Amino acid sequence: MTDANKMSLRSRLAVRFAFGVTIGIAVLFIPAGSLRFWEGWVFIGELVSASLFMSAYFYRRDRDLLQRRLETKEKENTQRIFRKLFAPLWNCGLILTGFDYRFGWSGRALGRMPLWLIVLGQALVLAAYWLVFQVMKTNSFASSVIQVESGQRVISTGPYRLVRHPMYSAISLMLLATPLALGSYVVVPLFVMLIPLLVVRLLNEEKLLRLSLPGYTEYCERTRFRLVPFVV
Repeated sequence: MTDANKMSLRSRLAVRFAFGVTIGIAVLFIPAGSLRFWEGWVFIGELVSASLFMSAYFYRRDRDLLQRRLETKEKENTQRIFRKLFAPLWNCGLILTGFDYRFGWSGRALGRMPLWLIVLGQALVLAAYWLVFQVMKTNSFASSVIQVESGQRVISTGPYRLVRHPMYSAISLMLLATPLALGSYVVVPLFVMLIPLLVVRLLNEEKLLRLSLPGYTEYCERTRFRLVPFVV
């Protein structure tokens, strides 16, 4: 990688980081109408810490992986539809948590969420980031788009020993944990409804990998579970 490419990668990482943090703060705190939404600050703090750590770690050890993670152009129509739906629905969920904080919908419907459950949600968010890190450390071809590259091989170590799609396991955990971390009961259904979208993406990806990645069908026969060990 040339010095120019290195600068390009650093710049792209910086722009992606700044954009993500800015959007995260906006969609949480503008609807909340207050900077006292401490659950939101902890959530943003975890996002910032995880993003900075993983960017620095892989910038030193695997810049090709970071290049793959920055890609956004899907080749499959199913995957393009997924991208058009998932991010807006995710942001809608965050916006609703802000409004929930402002208007107290959860408190009126089910009572204020206990502190221990919020803390558990925050811990699970961190666990999801840790799993994402483990997946990326194990699989240098963990691109953000669905594709099979030259030289790619089947990975069956690390979290891939337990499930075939540990990245989606991490995202599913994030979806379940985020409403708790932000103290909102009312947005739980919306975040849960995003999991079937992940499943559609997963099944489409498996179809491609079975056709294009040598050894993947045999890996599927050895590793039965897709998302949750001993469950599914």
